[in-house]
This record gives sequence, structure tokens and C-alpha cells, in this order.
Amino acid sequence: MKNDVKKSANRKHTIQYDNWGYVFIAPFFVIYIIFSLIPLLTTFIFSLFEYYRVGLLTVGPTFIGLENFKAIFTAGDSLGKYFLNTLIMWVMGFVPQIIISLLLAVWFTNTELNLKGQGFFKTVIYMPNLIMAATFAMLFFTLFSPNGPVNGMIRSIVDKTNETALGLGAAEPMKPIYFFTSTAWTRTLVATMNFLMWYGNTTILLMAGVMGIDNSLFEAARIDGASPSQVFFKVTMPLLLPIFVYVFITSLIGGIQMFDVPQILTNSAGTPDRTTMTIIMKLNNHLQSKNYGPAGAISVLLFAVTGVLSGLVYKITMSKYQNKR
Repeated sequence: MKNDVKKSANRKHTIQYDNWGYVFIAPFFVIYIIFSLIPLLTTFIFSLFEYYRVGLLTVGPTFIGLENFKAIFTAGDSLGKYFLNTLIMWVMGFVPQIIISLLLAVWFTNTELNLKGQGFFKTVIYMPNLIMAATFAMLFFTLFSPNGPVNGMIRSIVDKTNETALGLGAAEPMKPIYFFTSTAWTRTLVATMNFLMWYGNTTILLMAGVMGIDNSLFEAARIDGASPSQVFFKVTMPLLLPIFVYVFITSLIGGIQMFDVPQILTNSAGTPDRTTMTIIMKLNNHLQSKNYGPAGAISVLLFAVTGVLSGLVYKITMSKYQNKR
């Protein structure tokens, strides 16, 4: 009896830590449920309802099934056009981004090159990622406006060339280039901004992947007489594939969700002729007009497309890697 009493007394004074883990992870689940899960489920629900506002009058919510999905495909303003715009601008920015990031990652991690000032260059290439997209867009809008610095430099160079060739005052002043009235130029500017903002982050990720490869593999390849290009394609790239796929998928998701740069650069109009309007910009137009049904339908469709494309990319690129293992 005395032993039982002592054991029960000891239990009362003993702190039980078994359930404290749930207490520490509870904030994450609470925040996730409130700010992510509930809005996600609400979006799915709104996609099946007619729900919008006209002035101060709210219409709905009225259940209409898949009518919102039919409307976004059959309307004169086709959603496919905006998806194509988004895809084109993402590809234009991602291709140079991944090429330059791969080169920088290989150079910075190459022990034979032993580049000096690596810390400085790594900081510089990552700095654009810290600048807000709105600031970047306003900067480019100012630089490439008809009276901006870029037009001023081009005009100065052309005028000096004409003066040299034809004599002083013989040529008329050059007219400014209206960059934002050209589809090619506007898309190029959007892609350039996305490239500048994200190539530093991509470089850091790829560098981490290269540094995770055993250095003895590179040394063995060099001893066997492999050239730098052979080392890159036969050793670095196959072992870097998991990180490369991660970068590709996250960039694809970010590209599909492209919004802030073209929104600010074109003043939310997607000029010229909506050739730079993205899917999220179209979604934002529905939200601004309080038309929650089509907005929900676009969000659900975007969720499905993102999931399918990410799954396909992972399956196609990683199948060979998994088979080799």
C-alpha cells in the first residue's frame, strides 16, 4: 500500500511531456485551417453558385452547377487566350533564367576556377529577388516610357550617328519608341523582369544541389580525361536532376500565377489588346467586380491545371532517375 501511495505521489509531481508536441504544432494547423483550407473550400463552393453584386444589391448565392465553368470557356473573352499569354511570358523568362543560373551555379561551385569575390557576386545576383515586384514594374515603366531614359539614350545615339554621317542638323530628330504599344516589347519586358527577380534565387538552389554532389565524382571524371562539358552533362546534370525538377515545378507554378508585374506595368489592362493579360489578372477582374462565381471557377480550373502539369513534369523527368536507382 505504501509503495502504491508513493508511486501515485511521484506521478502527480512528474511533468508529462508526451502531449506537448501537439501543443507546439497546433498553431500551424489553426492558421492553415483559417487562412488556407477554409478559403480553398469556399472557392470550390463559390464555383458552383451564381453569386455577384450589382451596386449595393447582392444576387445569390444560387446553385447553378457547372454553368460558371461553361461560361468561362464559351464567353467571347476566351480563357485560353490568357493561358497562352501567361505561358509565353513564363517561357520567355524561364529559359534564360535556368541557363544563366546553371552556368553561375557551376562556376561558383567549381573548385578549379576558384573565383574571387564570390560572396559579393552571390549577394548582387540575389538582391533583385528582395525588391518588390511593384517597384520593379514602376522602374521599368519609367525607364521605357516615351520620354524615359532608354528612349533618351537611343535618340542620342541615333542623332549622333546621323550627324556624323549626314552633317550637323541634316537629319530630323528621332521619334520615341512606344514600347508598351508593341506586344513583343511588352511581353519581353515582363519576361525580363521575371528573369531578373528570380535568377538569383534559382542560382542559390542549384548551387546547393551541386554542392551536395560528392566532389570525388568530379575528380574521378577529370582523371579519366572527361572535358568540362562532359563532366557537366554526364555527372552534374544527372545528379542535379531532383533539384532541377523542383526548380522547374516551382517556377511553373509561379509562372501560372503571374500577376503583379504585368498588372502594374500595363495598368491592369493587359495592353496592347490584352496580349499581356494573364489568367490571374482575369481572375482579379472578376473579384473587383464582385463576381464570385466565375472567379471561383477560374481558381478551381487553375488549381487543376497546376496539379496536372506539375504531376506530368515530375513523372516525365523523374522516371529515368527513379529507374536508375
